[in-house]
Amino acid sequence: MYAYVRRDFEKQSMNNAIKETNFSFPGQRDFYRGKVRDVYMWEEELVIVATDRISAFDVVLPRAIPYKGQVLNQIAAKFLAATADVVPNWVLGHPDPNVTVGRRCEPFKVEMVIRGYLAGHAARTYASGGRELCGVPLPEGLKENDRLPEPIITPTTKASEGHDEDISREEILRQGIVSEADYVQLEQYTRALFAAGTAMAAEKGLILVDTKYEFGKVGDTIYLIDEIHTPDSSRYFYADTYAEYQQKGLPQRQLSKEFVRQWLIENGFQGKEGQVVPEMPDEFVEQVSARYIELYERITGETFEKAPAGAIAPRIEAAIQQYVAKQKKINKTPVFQS
Repeated sequence: MYAYVRRDFEKQSMNNAIKETNFSFPGQRDFYRGKVRDVYMWEEELVIVATDRISAFDVVLPRAIPYKGQVLNQIAAKFLAATADVVPNWVLGHPDPNVTVGRRCEPFKVEMVIRGYLAGHAARTYASGGRELCGVPLPEGLKENDRLPEPIITPTTKASEGHDEDISREEILRQGIVSEADYVQLEQYTRALFAAGTAMAAEKGLILVDTKYEFGKVGDTIYLIDEIHTPDSSRYFYADTYAEYQQKGLPQRQLSKEFVRQWLIENGFQGKEGQVVPEMPDEFVEQVSARYIELYERITGETFEKAPAGAIAPRIEAAIQQYVAKQKKINKTPVFQS
């Protein structure tokens, strides 16, 4: 009976998850498969499909997580809309729960990571004796998950393959990765977005611990691109138990991908050379899916409505085709041209 139930769940999981897409659209110029997103490119537009792939330690894990892509796409859509008055963003439309259409920007080759607490990578660096992260000094006397005196920006390089690497502001400017004028603007946008995200999280009884933002440029305008404030790009603590758990030295209750990383560490994988990625059992896949849905409901205050299961790829393809056709019809200027 147990084996039958597990096989039934695995079959259901596969029907409710999409690991990759392989579409071809009229006028499409290029295609790029990221860690979790499939990107279809036109001259001036992008169509990004949020798949159910999951990555950790910059490695794509073998199992897809049901509804993860929908969760990420819809959380990002809500926060991008909510912060459009803070920073202009790339979004033009959402033709499907797993799809975002937007401007094709030239991305900056850095990710702007901002941390309000000593957690995750910062905590592991600190525990190993490091008192500086990306050129930013860390004060003595901190313990894991303590609030930092003020939020710090700890950028990483944006690797097309392999691991993103920590890098300092000074090194970014020295290497000419980003001009000083643009980098100052990226810092200002990063702090403004983090402040907005912190306030929105507090309204839902959560603490925005750390997150990352990506930016791109069209002409002289800098746009916020990709996702924001999702469980893949951010870490949240529950506010109601934070102080008590810190005082008692207990692990914080959190909504993030950190528990996936911890599971991998416990199973002998940290993305290091020679290590083998462990296969996630069905029970854990189910837990991960439930965690993503939980975060959606906590951070948005809305009930998550699952998109129809089964035939996910045809549904997404049809939605994109209809959107492209509609935009060509209603816009006087050419769109989705090769």
